[in-house]
Amino acid sequence: MIRSEILSEIAPLLRDQLVVCNIGIPSQELHAIDDQPSNFYMLGTMGLASSIGLGLALAQPKPVVVIDGDGSVLTNLGTLPTIGNNAPSNYILMIIDNGSYGSTGDQPTYTGKKTSLAGMARAAGCDNVVEVQDVDTSAALKQALAAGQATVLVVKCDSGNTKMPVITLDPVVIKDRFMKAVQA
Repeated sequence: MIRSEILSEIAPLLRDQLVVCNIGIPSQELHAIDDQPSNFYMLGTMGLASSIGLGLALAQPKPVVVIDGDGSVLTNLGTLPTIGNNAPSNYILMIIDNGSYGSTGDQPTYTGKKTSLAGMARAAGCDNVVEVQDVDTSAALKQALAAGQATVLVVKCDSGNTKMPVITLDPVVIKDRFMKAVQA
């Protein structure tokens, strides 16, 4: 499976959650698959979806699911110890690990070689780290949502992008409708 197939499969599970989605093509894919006001699409700031989602989870009680990528997490490794030491029970970081920088042309990342983001998350102090294959994503996400504890979910999948239109929503509109969803 590739990322867009995973997103299509888990979209129904995300509808009742606050979602912060990684920059670039992942946001475009989620937007095209199942746009929701409760989805915050990152249009800039590579590597910061996990940090923004953590701040949101710390600031309010609703479940927060962050959809991030291996390349983005690798650009901001400082987020893992921050998560490990501060993550509240309403925070799920789902790293879709396709072993590539998908939004910039599928250049390989080191997670396709020897680097393990699950191992790095554990070493950073994240207590509940689950690594699954793409076909098990839906079940693992359901379990993480039901568990009510901070979870880092590393989803191993194939590299590849689905051609999706760019998000035409103004960034201010994305922010405003997301903030209304947070307050609802």
